[in-house]
Amino acid sequence: MKPAEEDEDIASRLMSLQRDCPLLISLFDERDCLRYANPAFCVALGVAPDERVSWEQLMRRNYQNRRGTQISTRDFETWLASAKSRRAKLPFRAFETDLVDGRWIWMTKTTQSGGWMLCVGSEITELHVGERELRQARDLAQRAALTDPLTGIGNRGHILQQMDGLVEQYHGGACQAAAVAILDLDNFKLINDLKGHLAGDAVLRDFAHRLQPLLKPHDSLGRLGGEEFLLLLPGSGLEQAEALIRAILADVQSSRPLADDPAFSYTCSIGMSLLRAGDDLSAPLGRADEALYQAKAGGRNTWRVRL
Repeated sequence: MKPAEEDEDIASRLMSLQRDCPLLISLFDERDCLRYANPAFCVALGVAPDERVSWEQLMRRNYQNRRGTQISTRDFETWLASAKSRRAKLPFRAFETDLVDGRWIWMTKTTQSGGWMLCVGSEITELHVGERELRQARDLAQRAALTDPLTGIGNRGHILQQMDGLVEQYHGGACQAAAVAILDLDNFKLINDLKGHLAGDAVLRDFAHRLQPLLKPHDSLGRLGGEEFLLLLPGSGLEQAEALIRAILADVQSSRPLADDPAFSYTCSIGMSLLRAGDDLSAPLGRADEALYQAKAGGRNTWRVRL
């Protein structure tokens, strides 16, 4: 058998075996759209064969229909923001999760630098229940330590940890370009003073949740503190990053987050920089902060770049 024929035979056997095995196998592309799922995954997550659906759409549908992944929350949007803040951010990630049908799954996710993700789940339901509850409590505590409780996205420690990893990847050649942006809500103190702190909290949650659909799976958004957020864009050069920033400004300006005040709107200002040779963690943050100051001085609801 020729090498090319042997490769085709191996690929054919692999496809045949994964179709028959009980593992939950799925493949998501760089936009987090499901591109392949084996029969076991389709049954467990309620996916039709050859269906093209984004991970977010799948989670929304399963939450509404009470099937697939067990999502125990009264605030789905905050849960979704939290899940997205962890999804596709590491080359490899493993965790335990449960399904609505009662099964307990050990899930692994392997992500390429371009954003494609292979997910493989195996059933571990028969593991001792007490040990499982202890591990679940541990995982929840670790997750809480990395999550901003108000918005559900990564907190300051988590996003700075991700930025440290991004700088390391950039210098190691794992990504050829990367943008860093600091986003700050305009006149936020005035919002709190005039509308109250509950309204201010609603604006912060709206801002974090509104940005999520605009980001790629491997992009990262975290709350630095107060009304200030950090956005990391691995693989994005200046043109791509500026296109995203324009989309963010337009989308935020169109938001009406207060149900009892439908005329209320808000804006944000953004300062951005690109990673460059020799940067440590603080250098791009300093340049982005300078650019943010220029955006504020330029009238707000705009962006500036400091290369």
